[in-house]
Amino acid sequence: MKTGIIILAAGSSSRLGRPKQLLDYKGKTLLQTVINEALETSCRPVIVVLGATAKEIASQHQHDQANFVINESWESGMASSIVAGLSTMVKNNSEIESIIIAVADQAFIKMSNFNNLIEKQKETGKNIIASTYAETIGTPALFKKDYFEALLSLKGAEGAKKILKQYPQDVETVVFEQGEIDIDTETDYNNLISQQ
Repeated sequence: MKTGIIILAAGSSSRLGRPKQLLDYKGKTLLQTVINEALETSCRPVIVVLGATAKEIASQHQHDQANFVINESWESGMASSIVAGLSTMVKNNSEIESIIIAVADQAFIKMSNFNNLIEKQKETGKNIIASTYAETIGTPALFKKDYFEALLSLKGAEGAKKILKQYPQDVETVVFEQGEIDIDTETDYNNLISQQ
């Protein structure tokens, strides 16, 4: 199964007041951590969707194997970033059979989180595999081609979670330890740093 990864990194981090993509964690930016783990897998391409402060973020993340896409409509919400990433993916890689959507601020993401999604898909034959943590389901999440149209028709603030809720019978999950730890505020970041 040919799988690509889309990393959503276009938000303005309004609650944090500075780009969370560039926060330092263990000597790397949060975004670099996610890119590195994605590139450790056999999934290609790896597409990073930028929006707010795109130039600044791109200049600090030059990587031959990661493709950067600028979402000019990032302010309209997460849906536009999913659409920007997926439409680029499909246009340039006609053989893609599934995609994994990830976000830039899950500091504890590992290559194994991506691989577990793919393994679970093979085991169960389900078309959507999501990560589960803290009594919720979310990213990273794998979607087979059957759901590309649904993803491309998301609007505004809608994220992929809308599709997880719409088709529960086609969703299987894998556990992502510490997946609930993401960075939205200065407090979140300070908590993360204090645990290093």
